[in-house]
Amino acid sequence: MQPRTALRPASALRRSLVALALVVPALGAMAQAYPAKMITIVVPFPPGGPTDTASRIVGQRMSELLKQQVIVENRAGASGAIAAAAVAKAAPDGYTLMMLATPTLLAPHLYKTAKYDIQKDFTPVGTTYDLPIVMVVNPQSLPDVTTLPQLIAKAKATNPPLNYTSSGQGSFGHLTTESLKTLGKFEMSHVPYRGGSPAVTDVIGGQVPVMYADMVAALPHIKSGKLRAIAVGSPQRVPYLPDVKTVSEQGFPGFDAVSWGGLLAPAGTPAPVINKLSEVLKQTLAEPEIQEKLKNAGTYAAWQSPKDTAERIRRDDEKWGKVIRDKGVSIE
Repeated sequence: MQPRTALRPASALRRSLVALALVVPALGAMAQAYPAKMITIVVPFPPGGPTDTASRIVGQRMSELLKQQVIVENRAGASGAIAAAAVAKAAPDGYTLMMLATPTLLAPHLYKTAKYDIQKDFTPVGTTYDLPIVMVVNPQSLPDVTTLPQLIAKAKATNPPLNYTSSGQGSFGHLTTESLKTLGKFEMSHVPYRGGSPAVTDVIGGQVPVMYADMVAALPHIKSGKLRAIAVGSPQRVPYLPDVKTVSEQGFPGFDAVSWGGLLAPAGTPAPVINKLSEVLKQTLAEPEIQEKLKNAGTYAAWQSPKDTAERIRRDDEKWGKVIRDKGVSIE
């Protein structure tokens, strides 16, 4: 007679199939029932900036498509680290989300007190927008500098070094310029400001001649002629400044420095909820009216799937984390 133990694998398989048969409908029901109450998108910066504006544009349309209220809650501090730590600990039920921006991705490398792991503590819903950055100079201070190679030649010939500014120590403009300095083998001295607007103001005033600025802060002054754009950090030229060459086109092939934002949920949020949010976000960003609103806010609709967003987070976390370590950049 065959031992009873020979039946166990088949029995275990049947139990697994039964369990699966019970789980699948439950997950489907979860997706259909969600959302049953208000959804909060936490923005880790004050009102009025590109991350806040993009979140409100996208959140309003998602609210209409989900037929449930979506609100934006601003929780600023420590480059977004305070908000990120709170959202990482929130219930993973799809009702508390965060609009990640590049500074918040970088914060764990800059703040010892940042209590989250950007790769482990969140589940991406999808990439939402790109925010191009642009190298600008004061045309009166540097009248002969109209291209990146000319700036590098000027920097190499200047002693003491030229000053450049950014929106702050450890900001994306700071790290991008430091990365470019390494690639181009030239020196400039960083003069950090507290925010992009005062930095741009002083570049216009001639106190500092060079800045790597986000497009929102710099574009009006480029159009007015108060600033001169000499390079953009994205792999492709941007429609706002079609005649301005990329860094890649000016001697640094493959250079890629784009600030961006993406919608995240706490790790452990059920896949059906993530999938539903992701599809609604994708639909929202595909609408020409939303694309135009984001463009008017200085950003670009830039949909990427949860998987691709996770890969982008991993890549940028490792890439810019290395720049921070190599350059010894710290805020604390």
